[in-house]
Amino acid sequence: MLILAGLGNPGSKYAKNRHNIGMMAVEAIARRWNFGPEKSRFQSLACEGSIPTPDGAVKALILKPQTYYNDTGRAVGEAMKFYKLTPADVVAFYDEIDLAEGRFRMKTGGGAAGNNGIRSITAHIGADFRRARLGTGHPGHKDLVQHHVLSDFHKVEMIWVNALIDACADALPFLAAGDDERYQAEVLRLAPAPKLDPRAHARGGD
Repeated sequence: MLILAGLGNPGSKYAKNRHNIGMMAVEAIARRWNFGPEKSRFQSLACEGSIPTPDGAVKALILKPQTYYNDTGRAVGEAMKFYKLTPADVVAFYDEIDLAEGRFRMKTGGGAAGNNGIRSITAHIGADFRRARLGTGHPGHKDLVQHHVLSDFHKVEMIWVNALIDACADALPFLAAGDDERYQAEVLRLAPAPKLDPRAHARGGD
């Protein structure tokens, strides 16, 4: 079984924030693969479903923690303990400011790179969980980061946002099969990142 945790803040006020793109991605997954109804579990809104792979269907639990972003680990840790899973069974979908808008990278383990949600998960389950990093670009200066991540995507940006989260959903069988590298490649094939505006301050990279 997999836990697919979408990082974000609860409530309509935050729904279209850059910080909530991880939550948007797992919502797209739930729609694409016809997951069951949401229920309040593990300090989250959670729903269950299955993902087809060549070796058979893989069960998955989607978590949308309602703990607020910086305390995501409490919800993830509770669900992982309940199902007796390991960190390798956990995939966190979240916004990555150090990736240019629309870029996508998979990674297992490593540091939090200043992301308090990832730091919280690490504190509760250790660092060796899988990370699906959705690029939202950097505002150019650290003092601007908080406003940047808590601001809504502009209407024009929603074109690439929707393409990226739909690609995360469509390519999911590769993730469920444990082939994160192939999953990353397929997401990028389905949703090529928008060409960077040379006037923008977003910086790419890993």
